This record gives sequence, structure tokens and C-alpha cells, in this order.
Amino acid sequence: MFIALAIITVLLAALVAGSAAKKLQKDPQVLDVIGGTVGVPDRFIPVLAALELAGAAGILIGLWLGPLGIAAAAGLVAYFVGAMIGHLRVGDTKGLAMPLVPLVLSIAVLVLRLATA
Repeated sequence: MFIALAIITVLLAALVAGSAAKKLQKDPQVLDVIGGTVGVPDRFIPVLAALELAGAAGILIGLWLGPLGIAAAAGLVAYFVGAMIGHLRVGDTKGLAMPLVPLVLSIAVLVLRLATA
């Protein structure tokens, strides 16, 4: 079970770190969705990126420090639930796929981390 946890953790960490990088690089497509569609002010973009980077680091380090991995995975679940709510709030059902994949992976990491703790 730990091997599955490690694989999904590395995959999720790469996905989340890539998402944070796009936010920090001010990728126009990303900013258009977050700011233009969902309505998040530009000043919060670095905060969102920092949360993603903290979550990615936390789940990776959490492979060795179980409580940190659990906390980081729970934080990522909350982050992506919030993203889903943001899209639903403005009626952006076609944009739900973006936070759905990392949400499912975050839930998987949380469940596996709890199971292997």
C-alpha cells in the first residue's frame, strides 16, 4: 500500500507544483480562469501558489513524517474543495474538471496516508 501512496503522492506533488508555477509565472490562461471566471482578485494569486507549494512539500515530506503528510493532504483536499465551490458559485460547470482531478488525488493521498500511518 505504501508504494501506491508514494506514486500518487509524487504525481499529486508534481501536478500541484506545476499549478503553483503557472500562477507565479502569471500564465494568462490560468489568470483568466482564476480571476476572470471565478473572480479571485489578483492579489490572492501568490497566496494560492504558496498554499499549493506548501501542500506539495508537505505530502512529499509526509511520506516519512506521517502526521505532516496527513495534515498536508487534508489541506490540499480543503484547497481543492474550495476551488470547486468557487467554480460552482459562478456557474462554471465546464471549469470543474480542473480542480476535480487534483481533488480526487488529494483524497486518495489522504486515505492512503491514514491507512499506512
